[in-house]
Amino acid sequence: QVQLVESGGGLVEAGGSLRLSCAASGTIFGDSAMGWYRQAPGKQREVVAVITSGGSTNYADSVKGRFTISRDNAKNTVYLQMNRLKPEDTADYYCNLVSGYGMAYWGKGTLVTVSS
Repeated sequence: QVQLVESGGGLVEAGGSLRLSCAASGTIFGDSAMGWYRQAPGKQREVVAVITSGGSTNYADSVKGRFTISRDNAKNTVYLQMNRLKPEDTADYYCNLVSGYGMAYWGKGTLVTVSS
């Protein structure tokens, strides 16, 4: 009964910034990893950034230096600060959570559109 709800998507001009939030609710067992994935038209879903319960992070090469992922373990909330956005960042962004026992959950997605 884990539910993930994203917020913060929208339309922004190139070079601008957006901050995505994802709040998880329900019973989550073990130490979870949370992350953001995106899917652009005609492309497969790809990982953008992930963060463990201990705070270790990994980023896709395409967003390193521009995006920052963070989390609040007490609130089971993950954030994605996106700076210097580019048109190629346009995609549906999905929040993901994997429990300590390997159960995966996904949000409905939020659309980020970056105009040139």
